Amino acid sequence: MGEQAVTGPETSAGEPGTAGMNADGGAPAATPGAGMNADGPSGAAAAVPGAGMQADAGSGAAPAAGPQSRTADVVPGPGGVMTDEVGVVTGELTLRAEWADGRVTLRVQYKDADEWYTVTGGSAALADPAGLDAVHGIAVGLLHRPEG
Repeated sequence: MGEQAVTGPETSAGEPGTAGMNADGGAPAATPGAGMNADGPSGAAAAVPGAGMQADAGSGAAPAAGPQSRTADVVPGPGGVMTDEVGVVTGELTLRAEWADGRVTLRVQYKDADEWYTVTGGSAALADPAGLDAVHGIAVGLLHRPEG
């Protein structure tokens, strides 16, 4: 299979530019600004395959080492929240999203109670704990229905 260039805007000579990409991974002719190096090296240093494509590398933030959790008080709508341990729970509840060992799990408890119950279907793989806030926000948005 031959090379197929992914072309961009025309150059000043009226020929199509390649914007630094092609379908087979070869290095096409240079086009100004093609390296997309917002925080990376200059275009000349970007000749190394993959250069400038380090969105997550070197951010300085170390990954979280242990379990994490987020909590919020919710009032579910009619039908309550189904749990694995006791079935449906209703009324004023506290929702907790927990991340540990690459998984997120949703649990609820009656507000100010001691026992926590696992939300049925509320567990999934989540490799990066940075996603915990998003998962918790979505769960609160889905479960908190104080007006029904």
